[in-house]
Amino acid sequence: MGSSFGALFCVTTFGESHGPGLGVVIDGCPPRLALDLAQIQAELDRRRPGQSRLVSQRKEADQVEILSGVLDGVTLGTPIAMLIRNADARSKDYDEVSRAYRPSHADYTYDAKYGIRAIAGGGRSSARETAGRVAAGAVAQQLLATRGVSIVAWVDEVHGIAAAVDDAKVTRADVDVNDIRCPDPVAAAAMIERVEQARKDGDSVGGVIRVVARGVPAGWGEPVFDKLEADLAKAMMSIPAVKGVENGAGFAATRMTGSEHNDLFHRRDDGTIGTRTNRSGGIQGGISNGEPVTLRIAFKPTATIMRPQDTVDRDGNPTVLTPKGRHDPCVLPRAVPIVEAMVALVLADHALRQAARGIVG
Repeated sequence: MGSSFGALFCVTTFGESHGPGLGVVIDGCPPRLALDLAQIQAELDRRRPGQSRLVSQRKEADQVEILSGVLDGVTLGTPIAMLIRNADARSKDYDEVSRAYRPSHADYTYDAKYGIRAIAGGGRSSARETAGRVAAGAVAQQLLATRGVSIVAWVDEVHGIAAAVDDAKVTRADVDVNDIRCPDPVAAAAMIERVEQARKDGDSVGGVIRVVARGVPAGWGEPVFDKLEADLAKAMMSIPAVKGVENGAGFAATRMTGSEHNDLFHRRDDGTIGTRTNRSGGIQGGISNGEPVTLRIAFKPTATIMRPQDTVDRDGNPTVLTPKGRHDPCVLPRAVPIVEAMVALVLADHALRQAARGIVG
């Protein structure tokens, strides 16, 4: 339980950080969808470790293997299974972790739940699990593209250093122009310097990712418990290290009056109905209103740091732990494609739900 996500576009991830491999099974992808396999690999390349000095130096090609559900580049409508093999696991780096719990990591909670855990790499609690999500998200993005929907995310803040970005204009090319994945070059330079300092200090920093989904038609989302922003919030909170999610104005709305926050309706030039502002973040009453869907996602500092820290062993005895291994001093650059993938999985699922009603946005 807990490894599957989605109602109609359902994904199940499998594998541990230091096991033979990881992967995902997609159940519910419609047939006859032409897949760009190179695009799936490109998304995995954006997430993989070792791509810059700002991230973990674990060397993984993350080459995807499609095992089922696709014939000659076209989906069959049957489950799509994808596998990413591990090649550069160093389990010996986790000998210290076998005797003591890393502060703010999942070591203790996994022991509390299961009475056993995959010590090397953190097992399923490792962000390496998200490789399967990104592969599935790449399929979902291609499905959404047939409906005119595109998704772009970027690093909006690192340890208090904030970017100035027009979310109506930012493109994927703007985001990938630097290692930190921030389209504001001035802020990006300061962010990179801050992350490098944290790495040199054996420490870590957190920040905020912003994401916008454009072209989402009005009408996606379900009343009450499956509201679009509720499913998006669950998707974001399932990503390792995420501690908060805002839709639209988010917490800033608490400092506004109704007259300041309300998005006034108007008739667009093409005759459709729109809003003059988008403080609702493209969602009202749990259902998309045709404006861009916007989120901000808060990531905590990476839990594993290269400094001695007080902790306890499995028996509760005080000890000091200095972890080894290769870890991200800031998870945000590699989290950008993960955020995009999870947004895509939610939107693809709701697109199919709406289509099941005979309404195709």
